[in-house]
Amino acid sequence: MAQPARNYEESQEFWKPATLPRHDAEETQVAGQVCENCGTDFVMGSRFCHVCGADRHANLGSSPTGIQEWFDFASLREALGQSNGSLVTLFLGVACLIAAILTGFLYAANTLMDWQAIQIWRIEWLLAATAVFLVGLLLKKSK
Repeated sequence: MAQPARNYEESQEFWKPATLPRHDAEETQVAGQVCENCGTDFVMGSRFCHVCGADRHANLGSSPTGIQEWFDFASLREALGQSNGSLVTLFLGVACLIAAILTGFLYAANTLMDWQAIQIWRIEWLLAATAVFLVGLLLKKSK
């Protein structure tokens, strides 16, 4: 004959976590080891909590800091007060200036004709940079 389960209220059910939630400040500071919602340990290699289903890396990519801010187009645009087109032309102008500088290092002048050709290439890159910077000034949003 079947007998009723003893101490049913005190026993832990199979679907509940085996460990108690952690409340120590030092242990919860370890990012990615403890779930922020329920406090249980993540299973090794899992992306989601096996108890509450929270994403393990939800808060890791929320705000870029340091070098990532400089490569974030939207924050860089707002920090410089530029429009999208103006910021793109700023990058193109800087690329043209770098190309003008690198032209002298990449090409060697053996004759007068080679030297003149290199100088013409530099002038062309500098003119392109000037034109792009002027377009960027025209596209800049007014305050």
